[in-house]
Amino acid sequence: MRNTIMRTTFAILLLCITVTGSGQSKDPKAIALLEEVSTKTKAYKSIKVDFTYTMENTKAKINETKSGTLLISGDKYKMSASGQTVICDGKTIWTYIQESNEVQINTLDNKDDALTPSKLLTSYNANYKSKMIKSTEPGIESVELIPNTSKNFTKAILGIDKVKKQIRSFTLFDKSGNTFTYKIKTFLTDIPVTNGDFSFDEKKFPDVEVIDMR
Repeated sequence: MRNTIMRTTFAILLLCITVTGSGQSKDPKAIALLEEVSTKTKAYKSIKVDFTYTMENTKAKINETKSGTLLISGDKYKMSASGQTVICDGKTIWTYIQESNEVQINTLDNKDDALTPSKLLTSYNANYKSKMIKSTEPGIESVELIPNTSKNFTKAILGIDKVKKQIRSFTLFDKSGNTFTYKIKTFLTDIPVTNGDFSFDEKKFPDVEVIDMR
């Protein structure tokens, strides 16, 4: 269950960072804005973000906020949040769970393609309709995304920095009455990275339990 939440968090955050416009949208301004964001994002050699994500459900009286970090370079990534770290070198995925000091190892296969930045950049535009909506924050342009097919959420709203053309926030509304809000606190680009940033070094985790599921 916790792995599912972590993977969902990662997928949504990647959508937030690497989103591209929808060809089925009737809003030319939304299409142009999202394509501009996508083109600029794809030009970065690496991206590192610090973020917070909040889950709210008024009826259930839930309001939880947590934080995390994400490093991306091509289809390599490393994300840490909620006591878990997910690392991918483009071929292998390591999921480290701090509480139990265990790491699960999986091979990146077709089922995981949606969790790679390049796949999102090339397939996202076929899945959503987009339109500009009024923004409540200064310096931010807002785009509403509606899924073309039935999903477990009804809509999402992107907050885009007018000047930098970078995603600053992402709010998802699901069918259960939950609202998930992701806010990017820092957005660094083209920082130096090494292959070691995208692999799991067992030597740094004494007595770690290795669960190889490949």
